[in-house]
Amino acid sequence: MNAGILGIGRFIPEKVVTNLDLEKVMDTSDEWIRTRTGIEERRIAGESMDTSDIGYEAAVKALDDAGVAPEDIDLILVATVTPDQPFPSVACMLQEKLGARKAAAMDVSAACAGFMYGIVTGKQFIETGSYKYVLIVGVEKLSKITDWEDRNTAVLFGDGAGAVVMGPVSEGKGILSFELGSDGSGGKYLYQDSHIRMNGREVFKFAVRQMGESSINVLEKAGLTKEDVDFLIPHQANIRIMEAARQRLELPIEKMSKTVHKYGNTSAASIPISLVEEIEAGKIKDGDLIVMVGFGGGLTWGAIAMRWGQ
Repeated sequence: MNAGILGIGRFIPEKVVTNLDLEKVMDTSDEWIRTRTGIEERRIAGESMDTSDIGYEAAVKALDDAGVAPEDIDLILVATVTPDQPFPSVACMLQEKLGARKAAAMDVSAACAGFMYGIVTGKQFIETGSYKYVLIVGVEKLSKITDWEDRNTAVLFGDGAGAVVMGPVSEGKGILSFELGSDGSGGKYLYQDSHIRMNGREVFKFAVRQMGESSINVLEKAGLTKEDVDFLIPHQANIRIMEAARQRLELPIEKMSKTVHKYGNTSAASIPISLVEEIEAGKIKDGDLIVMVGFGGGLTWGAIAMRWGQ
């Protein structure tokens, strides 16, 4: 039994904060941010909307797109590092809000690689026949843990959510291979005390190496080559890191998802938001081979090779 994606959804908060807005409140400039990160603006959720609210909006759209009723969901996995509170989990909150009465529910904490960890976890339950439908939500309200006085991190992050419904798909479709990894010794380079703290230089070096390596590794595991890739969806953290992964795969620029300029780094939400955007734009079609790859605090990383379609 192959596991794949049956439905997709995303939610982006309305409030836009541009680089020019940040110029007014901190020592930075639009040019400085754009040239170093590729980010032009980001979305920020209002005070009345917490992580579970953002995730709920994306989840409803994914369920509707899949044609799956909430009461048919067997498991809810929420990838986030910004839960409403330490417990109950965001996943349990969504279970109640959606009315997914029979669903087990838990959060996955792997930072920006969290959605990859969620997809791979869901795959195991589906392919063993334990569960039929799994809802995966990548969601963050990073604005609530961002230090708005630290220009090195405040310019990077945004809020948002992306969701998918996973289930059985036909032979040759769905997830073909994956890689998950971690290096706890690098945890000191990207972490949260009261706010997000990052050693940008060390994270950059790690990400450039790992994004390319993991992309190649999942292709090899699936018995495929760089020439087989139709579309790359990298974690939207920094355009220079994304470009390094694209060049490692020798892909033309139009075959790489780029949403970082509009939404910034939305952590666990970044890959599913980008996936939805590219599908809705018609850039990913039935039968296409896509590679999704991300990295994050932990340090963690994950990559998936997937044949799109059911």
